[in-house]
Parts: sequence; structure tokens; C-alpha cells
Amino acid sequence: MTETGRPATDQLLRRLELAVTRRLDGLLQGDYQGLLPGPGTEPGEARAYQPGDDVRLMDWNVTARTGQPHVRMPVADRELEVWVVADLSASLDFGTAAREKRDVAVAAVAAVGHLTARVGNRIGALLVQAGATSSIPARPGRDHLLSLLHRVAVAPRGDGGGPTDLGAALVTAARLARRRGMVVVVSDFLGTPGWDRPLRALAARHEVLAVEVVDPRELELPDVGLLTLVDPETGRRLEVQTSDRRLRERYAEAAAGQRQATRATLLAAGADHLVLRTDRDWLFDLVAHVDRRRRLRARPPAPPAAPVPVAR
Repeated sequence: MTETGRPATDQLLRRLELAVTRRLDGLLQGDYQGLLPGPGTEPGEARAYQPGDDVRLMDWNVTARTGQPHVRMPVADRELEVWVVADLSASLDFGTAAREKRDVAVAAVAAVGHLTARVGNRIGALLVQAGATSSIPARPGRDHLLSLLHRVAVAPRGDGGGPTDLGAALVTAARLARRRGMVVVVSDFLGTPGWDRPLRALAARHEVLAVEVVDPRELELPDVGLLTLVDPETGRRLEVQTSDRRLRERYAEAAAGQRQATRATLLAAGADHLVLRTDRDWLFDLVAHVDRRRRLRARPPAPPAAPVPVAR
């Protein structure tokens, strides 16, 4: 985008900031950790393990001394580091509803950024494009955030430039995110496979939020007769007769299977999963996710199960 387009981009980013802060203010007041920053890194007091505790917080020294499992809960940091991995593949330049997937991806990055910057945390980003990955160092402050968001919003489109390598970008993110914090991955997860192991390695040290961007036409085909489909990453064209009911059913089954496999892979890697769609209010879905996470964190631990008597 040329400089003549910068005012329009800045205006869009300001609207996004206003929308995010208005909708999320009520949910975030009075809770420093909120949804996104995650737990701290400084060890706190040890206590007895309770069902639902993260086993990665197990304090083995206390456990060995007492003979009972103990965890050491971390104290919330006052300065956290958040990294955003934005997978800006050409497949994001697609949308058949109210907006393109790229628009939703930019909005997701903006929401994460404003949630991070409002409490003085640092945010950095990796912009993943075909054949290249650029990094933006993690820094605090609103000016830095707006500069980061502008780079994401005006990133050149990659029509026909080939797929992105999300796995390699996640390896880079693990190297850059030295302090324990949070990594947010924004992608449609339709690119080159092989990102599951790097994601699992990230989730072993950081809190990971995977934001999957979806368009309804990726889930089912409409009955519109002969349709020409173009792969935005390779330029390959394919003509499909959508009036064939069996073809539409097979497409829907394959798409559902692919999405289920993606979700299973994300959850198995230890990432939190959020789906944002082009035909829905992305901010409503984000707010619902924030509220759900807060409720889970506030829920008291379940009491230990009563021993089951054994007949003698």
C-alpha cells in the first residue's frame, strides 16, 4: 500500500481499537491477568495438588519431602511478553461473507495487541509470508502497537507466491520468545503441514492461543452451477459442477474432517483454540472466549474424590 492509503489504514486501526476497548472493558476490570497474558513466571507458595491443576507446575522437591503431590503456583508478572505469529498466506485473501479472512486476521491481531498494551506488557510479532518471515521486536507502548498493526494491515498480498511455512515461523518464535509468556498464532491452518511439533514445543513453555480464521465457503459449496476455483497460493484453477449434490456432500464431509483434525491437533499440542469466521461478529466470539476463560479460571477446584470402599 502506498502512503496515500495510510490515512484510511490508520482510521481502520483506530476503529478497531475503539471497538475492542469498548466491548472488553467490562470483562477485564479488576483482573490483571484477564484472559490473554496468562500466568506469571515468578514461583509462589506451594500447595497440595488439586484435580485440574497444571501438572507442569508440580513442585517435585516438596512432593518428595511430604509424600503428597504439591504444585507451586506462579505469581502474576507485572510485565509480560506476548508474541503474535500472523500467518499472512494468500489463502487469507478470500471471503464470501461480510469481510475477507485477512480482515478478520488483522482484527484478531489488533484485539490481542490492545489487550496486551493496555496493561503495559510488551508485544512483538512475526509476519509469515510466502518465502519470507519478518519479525517486529517486542516492545511496550501504544505507538509501538500502532506501528506493528500498520505493518500487519498493509502487508503485501501473496497471490500465486506459494504457501507459507508456519512450522518454521513457530521455531523462530520459540527462539525469540525467551521469557515465558504468551504466543498467539493467527492462521487458517490450510498451508504446509508440519507445524504441530513446533507448536507443541511452544506450548510446553508458553501459553498458546491458536486463532483459526474460517470462511463459510470453505465448509460447504453452494449450488451455483459450474464454478471455477482458484488456489490463491499456487494459481491453480479447477472447474467444479456444484449442482452435483453428491459432490457438495463429499466436499462438506472432507471440509468438516479437515477442521476436526486441525482442532484435535491444536488441542493435543496444548494450545487454546478460538475460531473466528467471516460471516460472524468476530468481536462477539472473542468476547465470549474471554468470558469463558475467565469463568474457568475463577471456578473453584473440584473437591477430591471420596475413597471407594473395597469389600473384603
